Amino acid sequence: MRSIILSSKLVIIPFAALVVSAFSCGNSNSSKAPAVKNAGQKTASISTLISEKQFNDLFPQRDKFYTYAAFIKAADELGQIRIKVTRRATSVYQYIRTDKKTGKTSVVRQDVDWNEDWAKKKPDSTFTVDYGNFCTQFGTEANKKELAAFFAHIAHETRHGVNATYTDGLMFIHESNTSQAYIAESDEYPPVAGKKYYGRGPMQLSYNGNYGLASTCIFGDAKILLNNPDLVETDPIVAFKAAIYFWMTPETHKPSAHDVMTGKWQPNAVDKAKGRTPGFGMTINIVNGEVECNKGENMYNMNDRIGFYQFFLKKLGITDANCACSCGKMEPYKY
Repeated sequence: MRSIILSSKLVIIPFAALVVSAFSCGNSNSSKAPAVKNAGQKTASISTLISEKQFNDLFPQRDKFYTYAAFIKAADELGQIRIKVTRRATSVYQYIRTDKKTGKTSVVRQDVDWNEDWAKKKPDSTFTVDYGNFCTQFGTEANKKELAAFFAHIAHETRHGVNATYTDGLMFIHESNTSQAYIAESDEYPPVAGKKYYGRGPMQLSYNGNYGLASTCIFGDAKILLNNPDLVETDPIVAFKAAIYFWMTPETHKPSAHDVMTGKWQPNAVDKAKGRTPGFGMTINIVNGEVECNKGENMYNMNDRIGFYQFFLKKLGITDANCACSCGKMEPYKY
C-alpha cells in the first residue's frame, strides 16, 4: 500500500491528493448505516472482540514484532484521539486534534493560506474522524466484520510464502526492498535529508507526505515520523496505530475503509457510474485500487485479499452473505 492515505504501490501521488477529506465521496449519506450503540460515548475496548488466543491463531506465522498486546494498546490509545478536518477553497486545510482522555484540543495543522481572503470566499467543509470508532462503533457482528476486513488487508500486505492457507499474515515488518526513498514533493510534509519513507508496518506506510500526515494525527506533530520513520518498524504500537489511522481516515477523493465496512458510505452518482459499490471490494479500491481494481476477476492480489477476508470471517464466527467482495469491474480513483 503506497498512499496513506495510501493507495497505489506504483504511483507517486502529489501531496494535494493525499490530504484527508470526504467531500467528494458521498460520505454525507448515512441512511443505511447500522444503528449506533451508545452514541457519543466511548465504547468497549477492541479486546472484547478478539482474545489473545484468537489473534495468535489468526496469525500463526507472524513476526514476533506483531503482538496482541501491541495491537490492543494501539487501538485503545489511538481511540482517545479525534481529528476535526476543515477545508477551505480547493486544498487549504486546518486540522484540530482532541485528546479525549485529557480534553486537550490543539491546532496541529493550519496551511499558510488559511486566512487569505481568496481562501475564505467559499464556505468551509468540515468532517471529524473519531479513531475510537475502530471496530467498536456498532454491534458485535458488524464490528467483527470490520475487523475481518482490516485483518485481511494487513495480512495480505505483510504475507510471505504460503499460498491459499491464509496463515502467513503479519510476517513482514517492512517491504523487502528498502533501497528506495519514496520521496515526493510536499509543502506541508517535506522529507528529512537522509531518511527513507519505504513501506513499513501492517499497512506498509510509504512516502514522506503520508508519514507526515499520519504523524500529525497520531502524535499531533508531523516531525515525529518525518524525522524518525523507523518508528513504524521498531515500535509495534506505532506500527499498528499507523495501520488503524489509515483504515479510519478518508482521502480527498475516497471514503475511509471504516465508513465503507460499517455502511456509512454510500456511492454518489459518479461512484455508481464507475462501478463503486459498498462492500469489501470497495476497501480494496481504497487500499490499492490503481493496481488491483478494474482488471477483471482473475487478479491474484485482489483474490488473495478476498480469500483472507473470507478466512477471517469464518475464524471469527460470522458471515458476509451479501459481500460485494470484488473490485474487478470497479474503476480506481484518479488524482
